Amino acid sequence: MKKILSILVLSLLLSTNTTMASEEVEFDIVHKTETYEIRKYSERLVAQAINNKDNTTFRKLFNYISGANNSSKKIEMTTPVTQTKKNNIFFMQFYLPSKFNKKTTPIPSDADVKITLMEEGYFAVIKYSGRSSDKNFIKYSKILYEKLLEDKILINGFAIKATYNPPWTLPPFRRNEVMFNIKWES
Repeated sequence: MKKILSILVLSLLLSTNTTMASEEVEFDIVHKTETYEIRKYSERLVAQAINNKDNTTFRKLFNYISGANNSSKKIEMTTPVTQTKKNNIFFMQFYLPSKFNKKTTPIPSDADVKITLMEEGYFAVIKYSGRSSDKNFIKYSKILYEKLLEDKILINGFAIKATYNPPWTLPPFRRNEVMFNIKWES
């Protein structure tokens, strides 16, 4: 009986690791250390909105992919969802599926949601599980920042928070990342 119960509990735990997304942003790993990896990302379209830290930003972006656009088209969710800072303004971003380009991307109905192009580039990334709280994000940002300085890698801009799992995923099974855009010579 204990064995059957253990299998059921394990199955439940593993099933919480599913993501809502149909596609993950593709990248190539170009360098790896014990602490972090360097990834090369191609350019990609994102839907973004100013992040007011009040849950309305996520809702605006989710409404956009749920059909609040000029085509009333539902757009598949992708991962990660990122939060970043540009010119002292915080943004939340949903990456659009790779099948979209500038011409085929539906225009958001909400003026607060903008479609923008993320340019290709290199990013240093550290992975961590648990909650994607500000405390954990700051902790891992510092670890990655210090390792990049130690390895004499030039950082371009602020840390980016990347989350991959739905909120009901148990913390030990969550995938979170801190990313820094970097200068990298391959």
